[in-house]
Amino acid sequence: MVLFVRHFLSSVSQSTKLIQIRHMSGIALTDTAKSLLYKEYGEPVDVLQVTNATLNKPDGYQVAVKWLLAPVNPADINTIQGKYPSKPSLPAVPGNEGVGEIIDIGSKVTNLCIGDRVVPNGSNLGTWRTNAIYESKDLLKIPKEVGIVEASMMNVNPCTAYRMLKDFVCLKPGDTVIQNGGNSAVGQLVIQLCKIWNYRSVNVVRDRPNLQELKDLLTSMGADEVLTEKEVRMTQIFKNKKLPQPKLALNCISGQSATDIMRHLAHGGTMVTYGGMSREPVTIPPSAFIFKNITLQGFWMTAWTKENMESKKRLDMYDELSAFFKDKKLQAPPHKLVPFSQYQEAITNALNISGKTGVKYILDMIKS
Repeated sequence: MVLFVRHFLSSVSQSTKLIQIRHMSGIALTDTAKSLLYKEYGEPVDVLQVTNATLNKPDGYQVAVKWLLAPVNPADINTIQGKYPSKPSLPAVPGNEGVGEIIDIGSKVTNLCIGDRVVPNGSNLGTWRTNAIYESKDLLKIPKEVGIVEASMMNVNPCTAYRMLKDFVCLKPGDTVIQNGGNSAVGQLVIQLCKIWNYRSVNVVRDRPNLQELKDLLTSMGADEVLTEKEVRMTQIFKNKKLPQPKLALNCISGQSATDIMRHLAHGGTMVTYGGMSREPVTIPPSAFIFKNITLQGFWMTAWTKENMESKKRLDMYDELSAFFKDKKLQAPPHKLVPFSQYQEAITNALNISGKTGVKYILDMIKS
C-alpha cells in the first residue's frame, strides 16, 4: 500500500512538472508582429520591406504594445532616406508617432496596466508595426477619453504648435501671431490654440482653385485672417490698425514666404523657423535687424523633447493638450486612415511637397 501511494505521488509530481513546463512554453511566445523594416537608407519604395516576427512575452520592466494607428510624417520619410538629423540604428522600423494599447506587462512594471493607451515617450521608437515589446519607460500613458486619431498624432504637431506659442514670445490676449503654412497640420493647431488663448492669428496659404473653401474652413477653426501669399504682400490690416502688428511669426515654408511674413513683424518681433517646405533659404534684409531689431530663431520638437524628457512642463503640456482634445477645443487636422497593407499610398502622399493636399495620412494597424 505504501509503495502504491509513493508511486502515485511520484506520478502526480511528474505530471504537475510536465504541465508547468508545457504552460511555460505556451506563454513564452505570445504573438506574431508584422513590421515595415529598412536595412539601408534610400527611397522608401525601394528599401522598405514587410517582415514577420514572433514576439516573446514581456519580462521585467517590459510591456507588449498593440499599435492601433501610426501617422506618416515627412520627417519619417526623410529619416528613411537618411536625410534627417535623428537617425536610428539599422535595421530599423520607421515611425515616431502612434497610439497603441498595452496587451501584456512584465512582472516589474508598475506605471502601466493592460488596456492602457500609450504613445511613444521619445523618438525613433518604431511605430509602423502591429505589435512590439518595449521598456515601459519608453511609453507615455494617454487618457482614453482622447480619440485614437488625436492621440496618434499627439507627439509632433500639437506639441510643436504649443511650444512655439509658449516659448519664444510672452504673448498676451489680443496679441497677433502671423504664420505661413496656415493649412498645414501645425498651422491648423496654431489657429485653434490662438483661439483658446485669445490671440489673434493671421494665416498665409498658397493660392488654389478651392481657396474660399479653405478660407472658410480655417476661419471656422478660429483664424482671424486668411491671406494668400500674394495678398499678404499687399495687406493693409496692420497699417489701418485692424489688427496689432504681430509679435511672433511662425515659418515652415522659408524662401520668399518667410521674408513676406517677417516684414509685418512689430519692432522687436521674433520669427521662429520650424520647416523649409519650399526648399529655399531664409533671406532677411539687413534693415530688419538694424531698424526693427528682429530676432530669428529655430525650433525642432525632437531636440526640445530630448532636453525636457523628465521636465514638469512637458507633462503639463501633455495634460493640457489632452484636456483640449477631450473637451473638443482642439480637433485633429483632416486625415485619411490607410490600411497597413496599403502603406505605399500613405508614403507617396507624405512626400507631396505642393502643400495643398491638407490631409495627414495615418497607417491603420487594425486593418493590417
